[in-house]
Amino acid sequence: MTTSIPLTTANEFIPRHIGPRDNDIEAMLALIGHASLDALIDSVVPASIKGSSVLELSAGQGENEALAAIKAIAAHNQLLRNHIGQGYYPCHTPAPILRNLLENPAWYTAYTPYQPEISQGRLEALLNFQTLVSDLTGMDIANASLLDEATAAAEAMTFCKRLAKNKAPAFFVSRDCHPQTLEVLQTRARPLGIEVVIGDEATLDSLDGYFGLLLQYPASTGAVVDHRALVQRAHAAGALVAVAADLLALTLLTPPGEFAADVVLGSAQRFGVPLGYGGPHAAYFATRDAFKRDMPGRLVGLSIDRFGKPALRLAMQTREQHIRREKATSNICTAQVLLANIASMYAVYHGPRGLRDIARRVHRLTAILVKGLRQLGHRVEQQHFFDSVSVLSARPVAEVLAAAKAARLNLRMIDDARLGVSLDETCEQASVEALWQVFATAGQALPDFAALALDVEDCLPVALLRESAFLQHEVFNRYHSETELMRYLRRLADKDLALDRTMIPLGSCTMKLNAASEMIPVTWPEFGALHPFAPAEQTRGYRQLTDELEAMLCAATGYDAVSLQPNAGSQGEYAGLLAIRAYHSSRGEGGRDVCLIPSSAHGTNPATAQMAGLRVVVVACDERGNVDVADLRAKAGEHRERLAALMITYPSTHGVFEDGITRICEIVHEHGGQVYIDGANMNAMVGLCAPGRFGGDVSHLNLHKTFCIPHGGGGPGVGPIGVKAHLAPFLPGRGKTGAVSAAPYGSASILPITWMYIRMMGGAGLKRASQLAILSANYVARRLEAHYPVLYAGENGLVAHECILDLRPLKDSSGISVEDVAKRLVDYGFHAPTMSFPVAGTLMVEPTESESKEELDRFCEAMIAIREEVRAVESGGLDRQDNPLKNAPHTAAELAGEWTHAYSRELAVYPLTSLRESKYWPPVGRVDNVYGDRNLACACPPVSSYQDA
Repeated sequence: MTTSIPLTTANEFIPRHIGPRDNDIEAMLALIGHASLDALIDSVVPASIKGSSVLELSAGQGENEALAAIKAIAAHNQLLRNHIGQGYYPCHTPAPILRNLLENPAWYTAYTPYQPEISQGRLEALLNFQTLVSDLTGMDIANASLLDEATAAAEAMTFCKRLAKNKAPAFFVSRDCHPQTLEVLQTRARPLGIEVVIGDEATLDSLDGYFGLLLQYPASTGAVVDHRALVQRAHAAGALVAVAADLLALTLLTPPGEFAADVVLGSAQRFGVPLGYGGPHAAYFATRDAFKRDMPGRLVGLSIDRFGKPALRLAMQTREQHIRREKATSNICTAQVLLANIASMYAVYHGPRGLRDIARRVHRLTAILVKGLRQLGHRVEQQHFFDSVSVLSARPVAEVLAAAKAARLNLRMIDDARLGVSLDETCEQASVEALWQVFATAGQALPDFAALALDVEDCLPVALLRESAFLQHEVFNRYHSETELMRYLRRLADKDLALDRTMIPLGSCTMKLNAASEMIPVTWPEFGALHPFAPAEQTRGYRQLTDELEAMLCAATGYDAVSLQPNAGSQGEYAGLLAIRAYHSSRGEGGRDVCLIPSSAHGTNPATAQMAGLRVVVVACDERGNVDVADLRAKAGEHRERLAALMITYPSTHGVFEDGITRICEIVHEHGGQVYIDGANMNAMVGLCAPGRFGGDVSHLNLHKTFCIPHGGGGPGVGPIGVKAHLAPFLPGRGKTGAVSAAPYGSASILPITWMYIRMMGGAGLKRASQLAILSANYVARRLEAHYPVLYAGENGLVAHECILDLRPLKDSSGISVEDVAKRLVDYGFHAPTMSFPVAGTLMVEPTESESKEELDRFCEAMIAIREEVRAVESGGLDRQDNPLKNAPHTAAELAGEWTHAYSRELAVYPLTSLRESKYWPPVGRVDNVYGDRNLACACPPVSSYQDA
């Protein structure tokens, strides 16, 4: 007798991604009171938008098959040696950093470190990054990274506009800045009414007409110029000066801070971060201490915990857009934390001496290259340079480019007569000789490398040689062996809570599984080693990937076109509003400048509207958290002639499918506006309903939420926008709208993650993920509603993919705050849910589809146990001041020594028996935020502090 054996492999990925098993789903549905998933969804999703999804419910592909398919796509990319430069350089990612950080889920699945007690590891790595930047730039303070160099330059422009004494309307930008920076600057300046003047700074007569200047150091084509006199002139005219600088060059050159620059910015990409066709890369932004409260982005600072022990935290968070809203100075919500941490560890691994050695070697090879090119009869334009030069070729440029292609080399074509050549840390003698061969004419003898190397001189200007020391701190002078670095990275990771340890139930942030098979292609050279400005014929694989991914996202959203360029959700919002503004202008209605935004919106919405030159008008919400349709109608009517857009999040920021969404969209359209639907909560809609079909004109998507790109400790992110056909001509980079990111496809190297996720899930799997996200949220809400009121629900008493627990009554009855509960969750081994957003005194919980019923139950049991502790405070069983919630979290150090609290040590550290088997120990106690802001310290302690100790 033979047994029937299946000859095809079933798709095992969907049940790997989705946590609850079939019997779990039945039990969860039974608790909620629905017979099936379909019945539950029918009760949650409003009738007006049911059936709007256009996603084909196709079967997904198995992991091995999908990996083989994307490998075939990657094979269409050609790997040539890149000498293009222009701010992007091949580099070596040290193997211990690649293995123990970039490819380690302990680092890439972590969330933004808003809860410092469980984030001390990545906060320390970011503090190292800030110190690295401050030291190399010679500035007082640096932030924890921005999105890319061009974005950082745009932030510097608006920074100078706010702070300069000279209130002139123009910003001068050196023509020697990178072309991609110039384009993003012009995009950002236009809606703000800033005039960007591009020119040669050497010919500037008067600076009275400028509030600020941007200079490139070294120049994009390579020259190293002394800017000291120009900076003095600018300051005399009341203008501020920003300098875009190369960090590796600053190990040898006088840092801009030492010639009085006000802002220094740039990219940390060449510190171990792969090219990745343009991203993600960490930009940096540094300034003077006097300007620190106006600096964009996040800032890590040193404070103390409740024991007086040093503890790190995000400092001065009142600057952040989610608090300041339309008064925010930036809409930046995402840093590039994972990439900044790679750069910081690159500096830790090499140390100051190692970095200087790399820089000296790169410069020495460039000097030898230049001497040889001159021997071959070519004119190198730069007398002083670091690693890049422009060559006036004695041979026709087309011939040189053809020879370079044959030799599998990429050069930068500056114009018809000039070529740019850049070297990097991966270059060696053979690289220089290959370049000579490309520039040589037939039969021309090549220079003798060894002979030239014997007497070549440095080509850095003597007056600009760096004399100041940098990176003298212990952390940059200890971990130089692989053993030491590996252990250091492990120690930092052990301090943190990430998805590899526990559920992260953050509402609005969708911390779902980042599957290993999705992550694998990211570090393949075919995706990681491409220059963003490589010739198109070398990037056919990326073009296939992006074309297919755009089509996938159109199918998921119901939109007609997608741009993948925005490299964060905040950038996607901005690109979407620019598209709307450009559309109105194309119809002769450029005066439409009012943006309606519900009072419940995330802070990036009003901040983005302000950046896009729009006036924010707030629309009220009712007691159930829904948009007040009557107020919307009144304000749309009031601003009929000037209405540009409505920005609305759907499902709502309160975690509810609003019944009135289609009517809301109709009202805006009737009054001439466009509807921007924020896609932060798309995880509740894929396969169920489509914003592009029920009224939206444009949406941004958080690929780092719904579509599985990991959060990386606070970045990277990708925020593409989908639009209806009438807005497609106005997508970024389409000619009618400028670029919003430095690279054409933004953070291209992490797009394979989303491609893999969608390919493996298929339409049917994506729909099931949305169903399970909604089921899990309602299961948690139902289990906890007897202990914590669920603040908002839909018509049928159900929530969407997240729920808001109201903890405000606890404050009155026991003195226990929402922060106390959040910190107590750490003792139970959990990251806290989103705290006090969108309503102060609440916790927003989003379980996602990836968490098993066991993990959901573990979280619910922790929350119920905490409620019992609150009841003990209410009844007098626990002291109102000295109780485990007020003192949470508790550290391992408290296991030893005298115990002075009114409650037991066991209750403090093992509130559940199960924690005895597996316990996360926070490295610090509750962090004092006020102390940290009053005593701001945002860099590693100087070496003298260790000597004093």
